[in-house]
Amino acid sequence: MPEPWGIPVVEILVSLFPVLAFLAALRFLDSYKLVGVRSLLVTIGVGCGVAALASVVNEQVMDVLRLERHEYALYVAPVTEELLKAGFMIYLISSKRVGFMVDGAIQGFAVGAGFAVTENIFYLFMVPSTNLFLWLIRGLGTAMMHGASTAIVGIASKSLADRYSSSNPLVYLPGLLLAMVIHATFNHFFMPALIQTVVILVGLPLVMLVVFERSEKATRHWLGVGFDTDRELLEMLTTGNLAETRIGVYLHSLQDRFKGEILADMLCLLRLYLELSISAKGLLLMREAGFEVKPDPEVREQFNELRYLEKSIGRTGKLALLPFLHTSTRDLWQLNLLGE
Repeated sequence: MPEPWGIPVVEILVSLFPVLAFLAALRFLDSYKLVGVRSLLVTIGVGCGVAALASVVNEQVMDVLRLERHEYALYVAPVTEELLKAGFMIYLISSKRVGFMVDGAIQGFAVGAGFAVTENIFYLFMVPSTNLFLWLIRGLGTAMMHGASTAIVGIASKSLADRYSSSNPLVYLPGLLLAMVIHATFNHFFMPALIQTVVILVGLPLVMLVVFERSEKATRHWLGVGFDTDRELLEMLTTGNLAETRIGVYLHSLQDRFKGEILADMLCLLRLYLELSISAKGLLLMREAGFEVKPDPEVREQFNELRYLEKSIGRTGKLALLPFLHTSTRDLWQLNLLGE
């Protein structure tokens, strides 16, 4: 049966469906739905754009190094392509848009999936073939490899960023190197293509299962401890019982360092930050329970007020509030989550 407009529809579906289906399954299995649908589509689109950029970069580098295409695929393409794919993950993690390892896994796989979509479609038109086995191997093997390698960058980088700091460039190096090794190993075909595909299809779900389990435990612990701490501090601020506590003594000591209006803005900022923090944690708890929560129209105004208060108290005022403002990558991520 002829295909419409000469487009290899069946081959496209066979080569793209597995990786997109696996990505959809990852998000479905995430109890907290930390990565929104819109964010996921944007990430896939970025992956598609990265693949187009990689094709141009690969051609230029191949000409400069004077390598044959198969040599380039074995030794250089894994480096250039993984660097380009990892760029977006580094941006997401460093800008506090990734809260847990499972976020890094899903966003990373989405970048790789978008990359595979563009690459496989390009390959289909460059190598016209009706051999469905070839496209099945590319769909279950090559495409899944691209998703897995970038997911590993997201998982490893997020884990190290939580332990050290997302501003330290070295936290991104281990995941990036591992992704390059996986990519290069896959391209060398040390095993038959079918065996490599089976290894990926068995190994990748196992890795994701471990990541999801660890991430959900971390989420529950963070929600439990953080929610109680924020609630207790907010209750102290609103009930007027703050003066008799160590927190009250500390804030009282700041009167000698800041003007009265600045100190008032500092207390307003602390209260607003706690309210937003509690709202974000409540949003996650509602999602875990299966409820779809609509965005609160007042949140945008609260964020505008938060930014105004931050400018008002200045850098010194924010440093003075650091003992009470949670500034880890995860706590800052929650504000981005609420802002979306």
